[in-house]
Amino acid sequence: MKQLWLIKSEPFKYAWSQLVQDKQTFWDGVRNYQARNNLKAMKAGDLALFYHSNEGKEIVGIARIVKEAYPDPTIDDERWVAVDVEPVLELPKTVSLAQIKEDDLLQHMALVRQGRLSVCPVTDPEFARIMELAGVDSQAF
Repeated sequence: MKQLWLIKSEPFKYAWSQLVQDKQTFWDGVRNYQARNNLKAMKAGDLALFYHSNEGKEIVGIARIVKEAYPDPTIDDERWVAVDVEPVLELPKTVSLAQIKEDDLLQHMALVRQGRLSVCPVTDPEFARIMELAGVDSQAF
């Protein structure tokens, strides 16, 4: 069964539009143990909500994990890992952090509870609600 995730990136460092242009990239630079453990738990085929942090503070797209955890190529330290992701869908309507915090079904998301965590799990009901807010049929996934 597929797991659902949320991955964060500051748009000036790596924006959704760059992922779309690149068609695939490695998700690296995670230096928090809990976020690292989440990367390690990702399986090929899992989906991840792509969140623009700091600037925008909104979910802008859906990515797919295409390669499971392997040593982060940006650092010579075996404790840290990366995964490969590809874009799946740009959301027709972004879903802002403010919307998420105001929504009864979403206010307990890891994104809200653990705001500094760059890779976090998303539940099926949370994913379905975000898709609804974004104007996407969650049954398509």
